[in-house]
Amino acid sequence: MSAVSVVSAVEVRDLRVELGGAPILDGVDLTVAPGEWVTVIGPNGAGKSTLLRAIGGLVTGIGSICLLGTPAAKLRRRDRARMVATVTQSPVVPPGMAVVDYVLLGRTPYIPPLGRESDADLAAVREVLDRLDLSGFADRELATLSGGERQRVFLARALAQGATVLLLDEPTSALDIGHQQEVLELVDQLRHDHGLTVLATMHDLSIAGEYADRMVLLADGRVAAAGHPREVLTEQLLARYYRARVRVVDGEHGPLVVPVRAAGTRVRSAPS
Repeated sequence: MSAVSVVSAVEVRDLRVELGGAPILDGVDLTVAPGEWVTVIGPNGAGKSTLLRAIGGLVTGIGSICLLGTPAAKLRRRDRARMVATVTQSPVVPPGMAVVDYVLLGRTPYIPPLGRESDADLAAVREVLDRLDLSGFADRELATLSGGERQRVFLARALAQGATVLLLDEPTSALDIGHQQEVLELVDQLRHDHGLTVLATMHDLSIAGEYADRMVLLADGRVAAAGHPREVLTEQLLARYYRARVRVVDGEHGPLVVPVRAAGTRVRSAPS
């Protein structure tokens, strides 16, 4: 019997992106299997956000991107939006917009031009609000919510798209550690319950390794390392590419990264 080939959720080959004439990504290869969680890490300026924006169709580049086996270049914008949903670092929220109206924007790929939302669209929004325990906030202005609550609303809009691939650009960057854990646990639960594929970028290495199935380390627009979190989050790699002094501790769900001060560092007392 011949082996059954599995179509990748995301497949990127030799991706090159320039912005303002400056090279941002230079020959990046990336494959994400259906249902997998892959986290992209790297120092500032490595190209992490640009990679997600290219996959989401927000920037163009040279190379190939396939989504669920279809070349992205052949997809209409609406069809692409039904496959891939993006949560950016700082989503733009119109002033005064209520939670339910913001989440309803996720149904845009299904609403005909100059048309209105259908009963099916409204039902999809209600289901997502219930799933993320947001029904009680439906009529609240988004600006009045806490950071963790807003992040759940941003996820709700993405889920309302009905896409199977979630692109999360620094989903916990503005949250305290408690809300970081809350959001990441929620994403992981949704992934397992609904077969979602997650491609995320994260700065916080202290918890990134606990959630990803695989990690990709970008540096200077190239893939410097890829593999299981224990293969990527090593003291040697983090010292080389982040210029950081850390200790990597093996935790129950993955490696934990702990920053450490240089030996002999002392805090000088303020002059009296």
